[in-house]
Amino acid sequence: MATVNVRRDVDDKFYRYRMPLLMTKIEGKGNGIKTVIPNMSDVARALSRPPTYPTKFFGCELGAQTSFDEKNDRYIVNGAHDATKLRELLDGFIDKFVLCKACKNPETNLIITKNDMIIRDCKACGERSDIDMRHKLTTFIIKNPPKNPKKSKSSKKSDSPTPPANGEGETNGNGYAEGGDGGESDDELTKRIKAEAAELNQDAKLAKEDWSVDTSEEAVRARVKALAIADDDSDEGADNPYSQLGSWAEENREAGAVAVYKKAHELGIEKKHKTVQVLAQVLFTANAVAEIPTYAPLFAKLVTDEKHQKALLGGIERLVGVEYPELVPLIPKILMAFYQADILEEEVVTQWGTHVSKKYVDKETSKKVRKASEPFLKWLAEADDDEDEDEDDEE
Repeated sequence: MATVNVRRDVDDKFYRYRMPLLMTKIEGKGNGIKTVIPNMSDVARALSRPPTYPTKFFGCELGAQTSFDEKNDRYIVNGAHDATKLRELLDGFIDKFVLCKACKNPETNLIITKNDMIIRDCKACGERSDIDMRHKLTTFIIKNPPKNPKKSKSSKKSDSPTPPANGEGETNGNGYAEGGDGGESDDELTKRIKAEAAELNQDAKLAKEDWSVDTSEEAVRARVKALAIADDDSDEGADNPYSQLGSWAEENREAGAVAVYKKAHELGIEKKHKTVQVLAQVLFTANAVAEIPTYAPLFAKLVTDEKHQKALLGGIERLVGVEYPELVPLIPKILMAFYQADILEEEVVTQWGTHVSKKYVDKETSKKVRKASEPFLKWLAEADDDEDEDEDDEE
């Protein structure tokens, strides 16, 4: 099957984003004539969109009725339409509903907000750009929302309290420990950050210089080594911004999520993935399960793509594998809390659980942490199986 660049204005034959060339087939005669798009599913799959969306887009642009038979993979636009014309319209659909507005990368997901606005969430640059809600297709998308790439957790939350794990700590219905500010949304956190930033005193006292009870030179070097994991976008040594943030956050845990974010912003590293890793290491103590809800809004704001999620998992590995080994049996509860807060995605956690890595801890510790996480990974797999069975029953 012939393929073309997703962006047909790009002539580079090595362009990584490709899709099948849209094909058409005219059927019927007279008033019953229609255009069938036999490979619409393949084209839509390459764009990570349901095939009904571009088909409906064609109908909106051409003023024609459309029909879908997803079981038999038939997508139809009434009337006789030339393949060249539909390919040009497909370019318009890609520009309006697929490509990131900032970097023009097609690796985006459509997200419907609580206010029924549609945004493109770019997995390449992290930009979130609005869709023009004046287009008729937006009404169809809102009525037929795309499958969430994180997968709906409503059913999982309702029938899965806490994954098997040894340890104490009561949780509420969402798998969170009672207490804390876990209910704070990303929008609320943003508002608080802006409000408090306006009142920020530029002459605030510097954070305490001592790292812990033991302030010997050897102890300081040990803490710096734990935090300063080799990274392309950081400087080595105790003066790099990540070490500064780690030291400050560890000494000011009581300051709260907003203060931590403002400190990261002050250091210019609030969008860096390593910031997530460092904060996961230093913000939590041996009572991490109960502390996660307090910082969940902070991590929800900092974690914007898969790389951030992997850094968070790396920080968790160091937290339970190096800082507080007694937390290893509680790793399922820790993962559950971040997962149900929509901070960790199922696919990322599953991949992490099946690939031992020496990036953050030694190989044996990595194995031990992943072994302890098996109850949570098993629960994820079983929950997916239950969802698939429910969908089959409905059909």
